[in-house]
Amino acid sequence: MIAFAEDVSGITVSFEFFPPKGDAQDSFWQTIRKLETVNPSFVSVTYGAGGTTRDRTLETVRRIAGETTLKPAAHLTCVGASKAEVNATVNDFAKAGVRHIVALRGDPPGGVGTRFTPHPDGYRNAADLVRGIKELGDFEVSVSAYPERHPESVSIEEDLAFMADKAEHGASRAISQFFFHNPFFLRLRDRIAARGIDIELVPGILPITSFARVSEFAAKCGAHVPPALATRFAGLDDEPETRNLVAAMVAAEQVDALRREGVKHFHFYTLNRADLVYAICRVLGLGAEKKAA
Repeated sequence: MIAFAEDVSGITVSFEFFPPKGDAQDSFWQTIRKLETVNPSFVSVTYGAGGTTRDRTLETVRRIAGETTLKPAAHLTCVGASKAEVNATVNDFAKAGVRHIVALRGDPPGGVGTRFTPHPDGYRNAADLVRGIKELGDFEVSVSAYPERHPESVSIEEDLAFMADKAEHGASRAISQFFFHNPFFLRLRDRIAARGIDIELVPGILPITSFARVSEFAAKCGAHVPPALATRFAGLDDEPETRNLVAAMVAAEQVDALRREGVKHFHFYTLNRADLVYAICRVLGLGAEKKAA
């Protein structure tokens, strides 16, 4: 039973986008403008593997900073790049008006599951990247977290050691990989608190626009997909309206359950679409004032 009306005070949200290609520019900026009305605390723009979207990421955050009321955060990876190259990108982000960076190690060239080898002149890992960014300026730095263990880690304990290292080097927020079973996230939150790691853990929420696509994402990052979730989406591939209704309800239920556990901030993986995320935010009571105005 969803009952958001009890108390949604203090709830904040943020959104993740990927930089649009030329033929998707119009729809992307329509999405930006619609989600701008719910007043997110920040919006992040991804950085392609090995810096493949560097220029598009830079241009996107520059436009967000200059043409909207939103606060942009730029993703940055260190895989396959020297410190000099990464530092130059950080400085370019700063010139574009970005003061918040999501620091990620990045996937190896062979993809998830292959061994990561640092660039001989590069940052060793995400914690080392965080340290480097903080040395370059007064940036807010967010990092990633895996409620169900990073695919390359041998245990949650190893993940926690890396998390502590990232926090010690200056990261203030950890945004989780998406998940569909809330106890995984809550367990990670408890373990971070028990170890005294000074970092805010934010749940990453992925509304399901395509169950097949989400299942593929989940397989790559090691996220568990409950059988009951598969049942709810079974047979809806050719019924987009019904699928969207189910997707909105599933995400709203997840957010409501986390809210009842004391979670106040939610980070949505939008896949550059506004419809489901906007609907969930309205259920949360966000955006009503601007809409009325």
